[in-house]
Amino acid sequence: MGFEAKVLADSVAPAGQRLTTLEATFPRFILAEFNTHRVFSRNSASSRAIPVAKQLRRVLDDPYVPIEFGSNKPGMQAGPALTGAARDAAEAEWLQARDDAVRHVLGLITSPENVAGFEDLHECLEAAQGSLKEPPAEWLNVHKQVANRLLEPFMWHTVIVSSTTWENFFNLRCHPDAQPEIRLIATKMRDAVERSVPTRLEPDEWHLPLVGEAEREEASSPEELAKISIGRCARVSYLTHAGTRDLAADVTLYDRLLESGHMSPMEHVARPMTPAELDRDEWSGNFQGWIAHRKSIPGESNPLAGTKIEEIEIAADESVAA
Repeated sequence: MGFEAKVLADSVAPAGQRLTTLEATFPRFILAEFNTHRVFSRNSASSRAIPVAKQLRRVLDDPYVPIEFGSNKPGMQAGPALTGAARDAAEAEWLQARDDAVRHVLGLITSPENVAGFEDLHECLEAAQGSLKEPPAEWLNVHKQVANRLLEPFMWHTVIVSSTTWENFFNLRCHPDAQPEIRLIATKMRDAVERSVPTRLEPDEWHLPLVGEAEREEASSPEELAKISIGRCARVSYLTHAGTRDLAADVTLYDRLLESGHMSPMEHVARPMTPAELDRDEWSGNFQGWIAHRKSIPGESNPLAGTKIEEIEIAADESVAA
């Protein structure tokens, strides 16, 4: 993987407000900084949802390595970046930390004794993978929602983000004082937005990330298209988890999200406000001039009010597994 930003949908309302949805890939460890921007609607891959063997393979084969190792000095900004042998030594130390993390994760999902018998971490993973569904009794068998956390400093991360308001993010994060990683992805996002030409939509039309012409011809209604787009945004992929293009699976995932109260994917699909709606208030949620699909659902701010916590947890697990 690598730093990447691309426009998934770009629309402009009759009154001129622009709504843009981007897919951005960057190091997992800057996600907290990215998430401080509250005007964004976003969904991203969860460390809890991705199988631990798949995550381990990604980290072994394609770990994130810092684009620069700044020298230490007081304050939030680093000093000059290390070069030459010092830079090579810092990278080697980073990758050693990656190996240590992988070894401990393997120990959590199997056992420390099992891992000790392998010099090659790839071989250890391959040997363990066949037994993960029915692990031996002596294995620790720790769930991925804990085990995967140790890998996060070395992960790449993909986010789908929608917004009508980008200026503050670009001003803060494209600035020379920003951490190099978030500055790089913010700059790529800004460039992608500047290159994109938005499509004009009317108040009865949906902004539909990850929906192409083929789906527009096959879907039975605009409402079905909205559900397809929401399902795809929820899994942060155009394809199903099985790697296929499946409109029915997208709609099924939408239904599961709605049932389990997972509303955030429903913010990426939106329609322009009518003139009467603009006169009342040009803001709806965090969008200016647009109304997200989420806002059409009664009780969207607390959809599971009165539901037992056990039912919520079961429904959430089913949505993640879909």
